[in-house]
Amino acid sequence: MKRILTALALLMLAAPAIAQPYPNRTVSVIVPFPAGGSVDVVARLLMQKLNENMGQNFIVENRAGGAGGAVGANAVAKAAPDGYTLMFTASIHIITPFINSKIPYDAVKDFAPVSLVASGPLIVSTALNVPANNLKELFDLVRKAPDKYTFATSSYGSAGHLAVELLKRDAGVDTLVIAYKGAGPMLNDIMGGQIHLIADPMASSLPLAASGKIKALAVTSTKRVAAAPDIPTIAESGMTGFDFGSWYGLWGPKGLPADITAKLQAEAAKALAQPEIKQKLGLLGFEAIGSTAAEFAKYIDDESAKYGQIVRDAKIKAE
Repeated sequence: MKRILTALALLMLAAPAIAQPYPNRTVSVIVPFPAGGSVDVVARLLMQKLNENMGQNFIVENRAGGAGGAVGANAVAKAAPDGYTLMFTASIHIITPFINSKIPYDAVKDFAPVSLVASGPLIVSTALNVPANNLKELFDLVRKAPDKYTFATSSYGSAGHLAVELLKRDAGVDTLVIAYKGAGPMLNDIMGGQIHLIADPMASSLPLAASGKIKALAVTSTKRVAAAPDIPTIAESGMTGFDFGSWYGLWGPKGLPADITAKLQAEAAKALAQPEIKQKLGLLGFEAIGSTAAEFAKYIDDESAKYGQIVRDAKIKAE
């Protein structure tokens, strides 16, 4: 009888722990890039809302390093699929496998899509010391003196890198593209006039353009953006227009339970539907989305096919 009572007492003590709703402890949301970049900014906006709505459990953890954020992504791929380690990252996550076969994880199969969070066009900019006021004028200069001009990207294989390669293709130039390790050093160098063309998310480039530190030439969308109505599209800038941007999403490790996935997605969608966060993202040039997990998985498949073709056409090789 004593053993039975002891067993019942243990079950009663365990029951509250079993019944505790997710999350009941700290959730580490890994951003595989340095703090302060556009991915980090959007991640913190969303986590702030999740903390308000779900309890103060979500913390952003920046784990920079490796091509395409490989260090942070690998940590998530190897984490227990219990909902307490998540990843917030950008489209570069699914571009990286096309240019780096040595990453220690499968960018699709080792992760569970939760939600497509936001997307937005890039700003194509040049340095103040470049005597061009639109893309056509800039590429005319490049054709006359190709060795005088250098293009750049914040990370090898990023959305900005692919956008620059698309511009090079359409302009018919073969210009050096320098890959920096983060947006900060790249932006410092274009402000200093050491590089002459970048394509970068609006969150980091728009404030510099607005303050006259760099020269914004075009946005990579088919329509002008409300956050920057004075910046023309690529088509308006005298070149072949295309629609290309950067997007951000929330993932968990492979095997993330369906109920946790559904709860995270629902809460993310709820947060992204709030006027306050939509306005803040809009000021950064992003559209708040909050897709379902299934919609995000389909989107990843479609984007992968597009990115693979761009990488092959541009002959982008592994570093």
